[in-house]
Amino acid sequence: MEDGGQVKKRDLAARARGIKIVLMDVDGVLTDGKMYYIPGRGGGMVEFKAFHALDGIGLRLLNNFGIRTGVITGRESPGTEERAAQLGMTYSYLGFLSKLTPMEEILSAEGLKPSQLAYIGDDWTDIPLLRRAGLACAPANALPEVKAASHFTARKEGGLGAVREVCDLILSAQGRMKEIMKCVETAHWPSPAKPPMKIVRYSERKKAAAGGTGGSRAGK
Repeated sequence: MEDGGQVKKRDLAARARGIKIVLMDVDGVLTDGKMYYIPGRGGGMVEFKAFHALDGIGLRLLNNFGIRTGVITGRESPGTEERAAQLGMTYSYLGFLSKLTPMEEILSAEGLKPSQLAYIGDDWTDIPLLRRAGLACAPANALPEVKAASHFTARKEGGLGAVREVCDLILSAQGRMKEIMKCVETAHWPSPAKPPMKIVRYSERKKAAAGGTGGSRAGK
């Protein structure tokens, strides 16, 4: 890669034109990385996270124009699962600190090559995927090693619109901006058929491997 890990603008656009699926980490990418805990009704603690509306619109636009989306995160979080479902994501892999296997499973299920994948990450656990993705992206708050492994670093930080920058980059490179503005004016949006979201929790997969029940399921 050139210029400290970033590629030239024309090469970036060429990479973005071929993207068919966008996967991402959650904490520090879709959120600002902060986690809030408050007492729940049952006496335990409940985790809260904040997601940005700009990112949500960008991800919905990708889905509108046939680009699949999904998350691969090291934490199992009901909030993440709910947000992914709200945004029409196709894949939600939760609790996976090692993310290569989920990436490979998703690409195989979609019949896609790594060159057709855009991945967004901010920490060391994301680097193996960034090195394989056709379009590797990092938010402004990402670790230096992550930025060095990326083709594109957003101006904004995770949870504050970084994902939207990546969505806009892809949609612009694929010539969708005029069509998007027309849809904004008419309120008529394309709605391609897509399967229910596949939810895979690491804890359930581990239990199933040990002889219990669990694994993956579609929908909520």
